[in-house]
Amino acid sequence: MLAVNEARYSGNYCLNVTFNNGRKGIANLKETVFHDPRPIFSALKDESNFKDFKVEHSTVVWSNELDLASEYLFYLAFKDDPDLQEQFKQWGDLD
Repeated sequence: MLAVNEARYSGNYCLNVTFNNGRKGIANLKETVFHDPRPIFSALKDESNFKDFKVEHSTVVWSNELDLASEYLFYLAFKDDPDLQEQFKQWGDLD
């Protein structure tokens, strides 16, 4: 099972994420935060709220209790990696 081991804020709504499979990458969440219409994302538009997260339950959890699947964070970090496209298809619609 894919899990987030570590996450650090790297600016501009991006997280530098380390996964339990050894891969490290940057997950850009700006589009997710600013274009997802669900109210839970609204608070994260304030960058100070976005930066208020921790790694818990194998993923990133914000102070408003929003969490995102570790697979989604992995996808954001590596969506352009041609070697992972088949894996992303197996996971289903991640956009």
